[in-house]
Amino acid sequence: MCGIVAYIGKKEAYPIIIKGLKRLEYRGYDSAGVALFNEDLRVYKKKGKVNDLVSFVKGKNLEGHVGIGHTRWATHGEPNDINAHPHTSDDGRLTIIHNGIIENYATLKEALIKEGHTFTSDTDTEVLIHLIGTLQDKDNLKLEEAVRIALSQVVGAYAIVILDKDDPTKLVAARKASPLVLGIGQNEFFLASDATPLVGYTSQVVYLNDEEIAVVSNDGTFEIKTFDNEIQTPYVQRLNMNIEKLEKGDYEHFMLKEIYEQPNTIADCMRGRVNAAAGWLKMGGIEVQEERIFNAKRFIMAACGTSWHAALIGEYLFEELARIPVEVEYASELRYRNPIINKDDVVIALSQSGETADTMAALELAKEKGALIYGIVNSVGSSISRITDSGSYIHAGPEIGVASTKAFTGQVTALTLMAIYMGYKRGTIPKSYYHQLLEGLEKIPAKVKEALECDNQIKKLATKFINTNHTLYLGRGYNFPVALEGALKLKEISYIHAEGYPAAEMKHGPIALIDENMPVVVIATNKSAYEKIASNIQEVKARKGIVIAIVTKGDTEISKIADYTIEIPDTEEPFTPLLSVIPLQLLSYHIALARGCNVDQPRNLAKSVTVE
Repeated sequence: MCGIVAYIGKKEAYPIIIKGLKRLEYRGYDSAGVALFNEDLRVYKKKGKVNDLVSFVKGKNLEGHVGIGHTRWATHGEPNDINAHPHTSDDGRLTIIHNGIIENYATLKEALIKEGHTFTSDTDTEVLIHLIGTLQDKDNLKLEEAVRIALSQVVGAYAIVILDKDDPTKLVAARKASPLVLGIGQNEFFLASDATPLVGYTSQVVYLNDEEIAVVSNDGTFEIKTFDNEIQTPYVQRLNMNIEKLEKGDYEHFMLKEIYEQPNTIADCMRGRVNAAAGWLKMGGIEVQEERIFNAKRFIMAACGTSWHAALIGEYLFEELARIPVEVEYASELRYRNPIINKDDVVIALSQSGETADTMAALELAKEKGALIYGIVNSVGSSISRITDSGSYIHAGPEIGVASTKAFTGQVTALTLMAIYMGYKRGTIPKSYYHQLLEGLEKIPAKVKEALECDNQIKKLATKFINTNHTLYLGRGYNFPVALEGALKLKEISYIHAEGYPAAEMKHGPIALIDENMPVVVIATNKSAYEKIASNIQEVKARKGIVIAIVTKGDTEISKIADYTIEIPDTEEPFTPLLSVIPLQLLSYHIALARGCNVDQPRNLAKSVTVE
């Protein structure tokens, strides 16, 4: 969850590290710190955001051509100056930054205390660097060898970078179950949790694999070995990322920018995959595994958070259009029970970052049981994209706002394409309906753009609900998962308690909560259950609830009974989630903004959940 950045070369390290930390701040913003070397080692760290660190170090010596930096999402130890990274070894020789969790840190710490070690923080990371330092000193080992031996004693997940002040000509890095990218420049190297800090500095990257150690030196050489000490031939990839996509531009927040990018990102997800005029839809990820996918007895979708909601929509799509049974699982639960997964199953993992720890673990479990594993991810080169048998990128571009928006619609778009493709190939979609769906798909980006025109209406509406404590979201069919997603967005960024329910389930409990102070957001665009949803709204109104209805443009019935209506364009029912979620994203954004919340960096959250 934390973000790490390191640099070694001829340039001043501090500006590179700070810029990188700002780009990685979506991964955590409880505290931040840097360690720089120039004749001596200097460590600066501060509770708060990266800008708090920048203010703290003003006037201090920031020189050095080698350095490491960290922005933290707290796991062990509360957010404060002492627990902030970097951490140093007992003798102060080694300094470490770490993303992940050392699960057996307590046992290791107890043994080190018996040896005379003193710890200043509550973190698991300090235990790890003390262990490495002890091994290095005890047998006079090279740093990389001490790291390799220490990690053999460690249980957990980590991406680490270590600086040795007695040998500042190199940095040693390692990873297991947490992402780490090596950037290769001209006689310089960059290390980071993802590729965003590298943009503008280098286009040559190596994505480290699990249980690999990298040693980078200021003479322009580097080496990668496995934990078993086997030298690896690195696969150097070209980094294709536009620096403008990492900036807010004219938008006040990344979240708003990313909401408004959705007409383009949905089109990007479909580009090269759909041509309605020619009458074809292609999914390369399915084609390379077509026999196993088409002969699968069952699909299991594993995901967390917003991606889980996208998977639920996928269940409706796959079962209706392709007539294939689907189970949707929380990845965090799937991995800890003893699930029945067979060789003729397909397990689909959904993850924006492609690094979600629980989803990764669920995939490993599925792989052990012989299932085909398929990834739907956004981040190129991510761990999930590399361990899956096949998959599809959603091509949404960097998503910086912690609350996911464009990645959600990208995942739903990819699942929609897959369902239509399989349905047509399997003969469960008539040819006429297939062409109707293709034509409808190509119109979705323009209709999303039209749906965004409700922004000013929602901005005014949001001011009426800034003091709300509870909100209910209701939907049916394809829009039930959208109700869950709308509720999650409101919780994430405005800190208002919200729950999503199937509209018919309201009377089985949640209706007890409804009174004149309870806003109820109802997604009422379903043609197949329109009268039922209208009845649900009447039930809310009978209890004096405040109804905000998302309706199809031109609706004349529900708009008469709802307190507020927001219109979206008409489309084929399987595509409604791509439109109905837009006003819910905007509603959560504007309510949070009106309440004075930090929209892009909501409290206690981080973007990429790389710890369990």
